Amino acid sequence: MTIKQSTVLLSRIALFVMYFWFGLLKVIGQSPASPLVEKLFDNTISGIMPFSSFIVLFGLFEMVIGVLFFVPRFEKIATGLFGLHIFTTVLPLFVIGEIWTKFGVPTIEGQYIIKNLALVVCAMNIWMAGTEYQKSKPNDTILNTL
Repeated sequence: MTIKQSTVLLSRIALFVMYFWFGLLKVIGQSPASPLVEKLFDNTISGIMPFSSFIVLFGLFEMVIGVLFFVPRFEKIATGLFGLHIFTTVLPLFVIGEIWTKFGVPTIEGQYIIKNLALVVCAMNIWMAGTEYQKSKPNDTILNTL
């Protein structure tokens, strides 16, 4: 296994563990992030459904992202869903004033949100490896198999 392959595998494992585990915590009602998610929910989409339903669906969404990153060839779907998730994760930096103690100084929650940049790099690493794989693989069309 090359260094590049090892890096992609470790990125897949890391994203799977984080997304599946943290999503599961939301589904079973044990997530310490729920109060922050609820604040964002109240400030944005509270009229759509009850928060109790939303947090379970959001947790399931995170679990699906984790599984998709873990399974090779689902990079594009995983990356698209990941992009949507990261967008929602970063929103508190702009929507919830309590995330900042003062200009340029985030709270502990804000620091964890900003650390999601590392997850973006992991996701890009997986997506780029998948793109390279698709380019190196001959097109599997019905004409090529005849």
